[in-house]
Amino acid sequence: MHLPLIYHDDYSPAFPAEHRFPMDKFRLLRDHLVASGLTTDAALLRPPICPDDVLALAHDRDYIARFRNGELAYADQRRLGLPWSEALARRTVRAVGGSLLAAEQALQHGIACHLAGGTHHAHFDHPAGFCIFNDLAVVSRYLLEAGRVHRVLIFDCDVHQGDGTARILHDTPEAITVSLHCEQNFPARKAQSDWDIPLPRGMGDGAYLQVVEDALNYLLPLYQPDLVLYDAGVDVHKDDALGYLQLTDAGVAARDECVLRQCLARDIPVVGLIGGGYSKDRQALARRHGILHHSAQRVLNYPQ
Repeated sequence: MHLPLIYHDDYSPAFPAEHRFPMDKFRLLRDHLVASGLTTDAALLRPPICPDDVLALAHDRDYIARFRNGELAYADQRRLGLPWSEALARRTVRAVGGSLLAAEQALQHGIACHLAGGTHHAHFDHPAGFCIFNDLAVVSRYLLEAGRVHRVLIFDCDVHQGDGTARILHDTPEAITVSLHCEQNFPARKAQSDWDIPLPRGMGDGAYLQVVEDALNYLLPLYQPDLVLYDAGVDVHKDDALGYLQLTDAGVAARDECVLRQCLARDIPVVGLIGGGYSKDRQALARRHGILHHSAQRVLNYPQ
């Protein structure tokens, strides 16, 4: 089977080259996956823009309107850390549509991967940490309300805690939030996930992979979710600018394969979202994010 991959050219709008957020990484990731033979541009699935009514399942309507119209307060712009533009607004709602399409594909085929997503710092009525709308929360609420799933488990391996996801879904018991994150890192004020697994600075491949495996072995049988949303942040990598953990390329690949294999072995559909990753070497960063998609294709080709 060919791995369903979701991408849109809107994902990398024109952006200040010196900005700390690597907006061009999505386009470079697409280029890397095509150049490495994993896919072709024509084979990528293009998502529609996410409708406001769907965004409003997890976000305040007034906040949605303020962002779409470029009317965020100065304090919110500072919390966000991205310069507003019409292209950024279009990119933002398109990417949530991409995560929705990835979830639909995973429910149909067992597995799918987005070339974006994992915007877990976005809150109900304000942005934070480069995140505007929380695709993890939107997808969870949408599929639950539509009756497509009865329980979703969010397995968030971004190096930063998924604080926005935890707060938005706090009163949604059918959406289980799990966050494996570096304890001494952004955000300073942590939220309360259903399962928080704080990790010490400097943790390397072996100890990290043991935590991931133990968590999956416990949580997947406990909750038996109908869908797993996997935030495969590569800011756990030793060369990440904002990370503080010490995983290698091989460690990231082993993590991704472990999560995906554990889900598929239990017949649980799984969606891979790229999450965070920060580096001035954008080509190296794109290759790092691509570990998820190559790992997913390997798991599909060799399920045992």
